[in-house]
Amino acid sequence: MKPLRIALTKGRLEKKTVELLEAAGYDCTQVKDKGRRLILPVGDNIEVVLAKAADVITYVENGVCDLGVVGKDTIMELGNSFYEILDLGFGKCRFAVAGKTDGCEFSRIKTVATKYPNVTRRYFEGLGMDVRVIKIEGSVELAPLLSLADVIVDIVETGSTLKENGLEIKAEVCPISARLICNIASMKLRKDEIESLSEKLVQ
Repeated sequence: MKPLRIALTKGRLEKKTVELLEAAGYDCTQVKDKGRRLILPVGDNIEVVLAKAADVITYVENGVCDLGVVGKDTIMELGNSFYEILDLGFGKCRFAVAGKTDGCEFSRIKTVATKYPNVTRRYFEGLGMDVRVIKIEGSVELAPLLSLADVIVDIVETGSTLKENGLEIKAEVCPISARLICNIASMKLRKDEIESLSEKLVQ
């Protein structure tokens, strides 16, 4: 049988997932010494694919990877047709609304800048607020400083970047952490293997 294929988000989540796999008894030597390779064996029956967060979801949804490790932020923004089967408990941070310390009152917010337009629209719609959402690719903290937006919605870990730019948290949206996701067909066809791996990861 072909190896169980797991797409990992490159960077910090990749490093933490490798630590988790090693703690569960899997040999991750080749992943740690990967060079420029993007598909790597983990033991005899698992294969790891290194990808950007958005692509992890694409690979899992389309069935070329059975499983994926990705942040809840990416799931909320982009994903829907897969199973979210495990909160891995690392990569913890939160979505928050932030603005200038002397900015407008929350109820008067009209324009929001963010890298996460879908999350942002849902949040403000849930509050019954009609806001204009502007998509930003780079440093979203610039938007209120340049008066492009009243506030931003972004991922906050420590809040130090906000403080350094004269911004503060106005509201918490929701907590975020790394999740294990699974292709819908794979869950049916390889249920025992997937459940066995999941159990080892949470021990």
